[in-house]
Amino acid sequence: MGGNFCLVFFIVIACQNFGAYAKARDYKAVYGYECQQSICNKVELTEETIKTAISLPVCRMLCGETKVGTVWPQPTRGIIYENDLLNVDIRNISWKFPDQFTKQLLFWRASKGRFLKQLENANDDINSINNGESKLEIVIKINRGTNEVPRLTLDTDESYKLSISYTPTDGAIAKISSNTYFGARHGLETLSQLIIYDEIRSQYLLLAKVEIEDAPVYKWRGILLDTSRHFYSVKSIKRTIDALAMVKLNTFHWHITDSQSFPLELKSRPELHTLGAYSPKKVYKQEQISEIIQYGLIRGVRVMPEYDAPAHVSEGWQHKAMVACSNYQPWRSYCFEPPCGQLDPTVDGLYPILEDIYREIFELFNPDIFHMGGDEVVSECWNSSESIRNWMQSQGWGLEEDDFHRLWGDFQNKALKRVDKVTNNSKPPIILWTSTLTQEPYIDQYIDKSRYIIQIWTKSTSLEIKAIVDRGFRVIISNSDALYFDCGGPSWTDSGNNWCSPFIGWQKVYENNLDIIAGTNKSLVLGAEAAVWSEQIDEFTLDYRLWPRSSALAERLWSNPKQGYREAEARMLYHRQRLVVNGISAEALQPEWCLQNEKSCS
Repeated sequence: MGGNFCLVFFIVIACQNFGAYAKARDYKAVYGYECQQSICNKVELTEETIKTAISLPVCRMLCGETKVGTVWPQPTRGIIYENDLLNVDIRNISWKFPDQFTKQLLFWRASKGRFLKQLENANDDINSINNGESKLEIVIKINRGTNEVPRLTLDTDESYKLSISYTPTDGAIAKISSNTYFGARHGLETLSQLIIYDEIRSQYLLLAKVEIEDAPVYKWRGILLDTSRHFYSVKSIKRTIDALAMVKLNTFHWHITDSQSFPLELKSRPELHTLGAYSPKKVYKQEQISEIIQYGLIRGVRVMPEYDAPAHVSEGWQHKAMVACSNYQPWRSYCFEPPCGQLDPTVDGLYPILEDIYREIFELFNPDIFHMGGDEVVSECWNSSESIRNWMQSQGWGLEEDDFHRLWGDFQNKALKRVDKVTNNSKPPIILWTSTLTQEPYIDQYIDKSRYIIQIWTKSTSLEIKAIVDRGFRVIISNSDALYFDCGGPSWTDSGNNWCSPFIGWQKVYENNLDIIAGTNKSLVLGAEAAVWSEQIDEFTLDYRLWPRSSALAERLWSNPKQGYREAEARMLYHRQRLVVNGISAEALQPEWCLQNEKSCS
């Protein structure tokens, strides 16, 4: 885009007379912007420049090589628009919902409230705005579907179409159409980024003519939060889901338990959370979990539970004699981090307990996909148990690595049967982490590609990835060299830095191209997740660890851009500000001077 749109801008908003320079000083803004050679150049507001200067949001929207630079992530199927801007009255927006789907009306009312709140957040004094000259009607249409509560699955169509038109008689009409609630919700999210606040003239502005067709490149777009190493309040989890929705990420992977704590309330086995939580206050009650799940669905986010086994268990399992090497020392001999613990697959009484855990999880979450964990099993842990060694030898097995992997495979098979039992044999897809069990030769012996999805946490260059996708397994990418957001900082068990240092910048996240990682088998990549393992992160440091790096991931997964991070940098700085005004304590990337002086810091 060039710099000529300023003239059109002033015609469309009725060529307002901004008065003399003295009156210009009454405006809150001291500086404005002019679009020159696709760059927003900062200018001081004077009697002369006030005639053509525009605010930074207006400039970001219309000036630059990227079409409509306020939208994050960028739409995939193109944007057709004209530079005309309308002064709209956000306090008088009319709505038309698809009211034939009565069970979705609660969702739409909540989405409406969230939409209006985002608009208000753009201005710290909503009472100071000038009255809008154009009314706005938002019309939402669901093309097909049934009158059911929305459910997000791998088959859900998240595409949408958004059109904005204007006539002097009818005002502005924004039409959003989709085949599902989730696609239409994404369209509403995009619309919220097309309405910007102009601080120079104290007005909300909307593009008068827009056509957008949009759909995600990848189906699975998420983040993982570990709530075992540190407990996170419901408020902080909801705040995270709010941010996910802003960038159209659709999965909150809840790593809810681990060896350090068991904060999941189970009514059939209350001793697990009673003994396993850090305190009675640090337990996720089932009504709270249901509330979080509903909160996510309204925002287009599935909440997927993970119950990690057979490793990563200890707290909560006291007194059951079902856990090997529980809190053994020196821990480095038995596990990857303290406290150690692995379920004992040879104890028959273990599997009814797992069945109860799975039943309550499926009743609570109703997940379309279930994560069974399955990483970092250490043979030395099982080998330290005399009863396990005796059982294995009674089966005619040895005590070598192949034998312990056989024990692991046997556990996984029995655990899976319990999942199938509580789901009435519906056989939901199961996710497992990469591990030695997903390496040759064990992957061929114990893992069925028709049933399992493999979540990759190796480095992007690992040969394991090719071996897995060459066998036809679907995968979710969480390569630790780009998507482990806990990396960087001191070690918590030793001197030096933590194991996956250094810190990973948003630039590397943005350029983490899944097509390259998967090679010729890219069709098997469902998407990716960024992981927040919480050994050294809690709810007070969560936001700046996640954001805006998760936004970089969001654009990679939604748009799969061909350009690199440099082309996205100015948009990212603007987007980060939007996160902040909406209550997300996103990490600062550059001095604010760089936001206001485009391409002066690169």
